[in-house]
Amino acid sequence: MEQIYLARQPIYDRDLKLVGYELLYRSSQENYAQVAEGEGDAATAQLLVNALLEMGLREIVGEHYAFVNLTEHFLKQGLPAPIATNQVVLEVLEDVCPDAELVDALKKLRSEGCTVALDDFIYDESKRAMVEQAHFVKVDLMAMSADDLARQVAQLQTFPGLRLLAEKVETQEEFERCKELGFSYFQGYFFCKPRVISADRTPSNPVALMRLLAKLQDPDLDFTELQTLVSRDVSLSFRILRYINSACFGYSKQVDSIQRAITMIGIKTIAAWVTILAMSRQMDDKPHELMLTALIRANLAERLADPFGLDTQHAFTVGLFSALDALTDRPMEDLLQALPLTDDINTALLHREGRLGELLSLVLAYERGDWDRVEQAPIDTSHLGDSYLESMRWAEGICSALIAQ
Repeated sequence: MEQIYLARQPIYDRDLKLVGYELLYRSSQENYAQVAEGEGDAATAQLLVNALLEMGLREIVGEHYAFVNLTEHFLKQGLPAPIATNQVVLEVLEDVCPDAELVDALKKLRSEGCTVALDDFIYDESKRAMVEQAHFVKVDLMAMSADDLARQVAQLQTFPGLRLLAEKVETQEEFERCKELGFSYFQGYFFCKPRVISADRTPSNPVALMRLLAKLQDPDLDFTELQTLVSRDVSLSFRILRYINSACFGYSKQVDSIQRAITMIGIKTIAAWVTILAMSRQMDDKPHELMLTALIRANLAERLADPFGLDTQHAFTVGLFSALDALTDRPMEDLLQALPLTDDINTALLHREGRLGELLSLVLAYERGDWDRVEQAPIDTSHLGDSYLESMRWAEGICSALIAQ
């Protein structure tokens, strides 16, 4: 099977509850084996469906919606394989012609129980028949001015039952503005951005977190210090022991003490788990996806460390800490001053420079589906899709075993 790049971007409701993912995939014909003239659209769409079926939709998105792009050719020719109509949202791309044939195709899909979304949509009267067959309309915030956006929303709100989804929401301010306009769903990486908090109102929890993380990053941290650090927190101790006794390790005898856990796993590994748990403590008002994103980044960076000639622990730290500012609502510059990290880690987190910076840039490009940037990576990316899926599985497992209440 040809190489497939497949990433996902979360979609939230107004309460920041996860409702689905858009699956981002490499779709240009040049990225695949040559196909017959005129069959590029069908080949691309067919490959996407095969990828979903072979990888397992539930493994990629769980019980949530999966939004997938479909070409005009694919829509009009019909679905070549079974699709979970109760879970998959079929996205009509913005460059399709809103002709009678397309509208008939959408009516047929809807009659078969499919859910339809119009992607990167800009409304005018010529598209009314399309909108009447859609369940979702996705509006790109970057494609229009604030006034035009408000007018678009007002026009689309006249269609009964139509759900409006704001795309490319990159800041908390944009999220709040779109809520005021009447959007019901939101897509983008606004949840990975810190809220602005003035210095005289800095909450105490992030300060305590910085002290804990600083201690955990200390290369001279010894067995006794780590044991004391973990043991003084009953909840932390419970979660560490629950994790080491999970199926991930498969120990025949139950591990019943932090001292024994540290002895069996090692200081570095325990310190890493404590770091993850400490960061997760900041998530009372944050979407769960933020911690999951940080874990996926950390594990994927760790998997790619060898090809970059980097230390795996440094790679893991860069990936994990790339979301620390959003978790704590503090500027990254201020956070790094409190952590005894190496200069190359600091440079990577602040400026995306150096080999670690290149690695982090690749991880973030893959996360966002920036395939052109991925192709420019200085390493072989032929197995990157598999690595990403493995990192997703690992992160989901960590969230279940360590972070779940």
